[in-house]
Amino acid sequence: MDIPNFLDLLKDMGPRIEEGLKRFAWPHHFAPEKLRDAMNHSLLGGGKRLRPALVLIAAEACGGNESAAMPVACALELVHTYSLIHDDLPAMDDDDLRRGRPTCHKVYGEATAILAGDAMLTYAFGLLASHAPSPEQGVALIRLLADAAGLEGMVGGQQLDLEAEGAEGLTHEDLVRIHERKTGRLIAASAAAGGIVAGADQATVEKLHEFGMVSGLAFQVTDDILDITASAEELGKSPGKDAASNKLTYPALMGLDGARAEAKSLAERARDLAREFSPSEKLEALAEFFVTRSN
Repeated sequence: MDIPNFLDLLKDMGPRIEEGLKRFAWPHHFAPEKLRDAMNHSLLGGGKRLRPALVLIAAEACGGNESAAMPVACALELVHTYSLIHDDLPAMDDDDLRRGRPTCHKVYGEATAILAGDAMLTYAFGLLASHAPSPEQGVALIRLLADAAGLEGMVGGQQLDLEAEGAEGLTHEDLVRIHERKTGRLIAASAAAGGIVAGADQATVEKLHEFGMVSGLAFQVTDDILDITASAEELGKSPGKDAASNKLTYPALMGLDGARAEAKSLAERARDLAREFSPSEKLEALAEFFVTRSN
């Protein structure tokens, strides 16, 4: 069985995802002009769109259709983009570059950037409530995203990440705990959301969640590696930020070779999990891309 090139899959899905974002993201809603501009600057300024692509691929693997999955995919991208806006703020990672462009707060100011992120987060839940195929699926999707984005997930992981800066005696277990929450939970939610919107049973949704979690950890290990090895032009953001902030990362804990071995092991495990689905090729391609990407 041939595994497709995931970049080719993204090239195919990308225009439809971009059109979905433009369709579902506040086209008919009131917003002060500066706030709307700030939101569009961050949301529509490029990006790999991995999380919405994963929603669509997981839905397809469970027999679902893209039109039903697209608003859910867009909701996941909204939450991801909100997290990037807030991560880039001076009180957090203090970054000037994101997706190859000046960060939101650099263009629109810190206060508007905070509000832009807040608006995206809340809008995402409204999008799920309005466009889920059924009330039951809507509740399941909202609960899934709330868990992935909140205290048990991304927000809690970000706090753990901040507390780990410069700390001594931290272990591989500590590192996994941080990145399962900071990165893994939202990617896992993307996979599981595809199953939910396709009407998959609970056991299948849980398998997708596990696939997403393992893939998300592989993504984060690679992210840590690229922060050392890639250029700003390749990344679309400032490299070397982790080391400058004395963050707990895989290369810092395990060395570059150890981190690469960890990423490879996680990708192999993700591909094994993907093979439980039919079709599995696109899920396998995503797992492979997460550790071979250059940005």
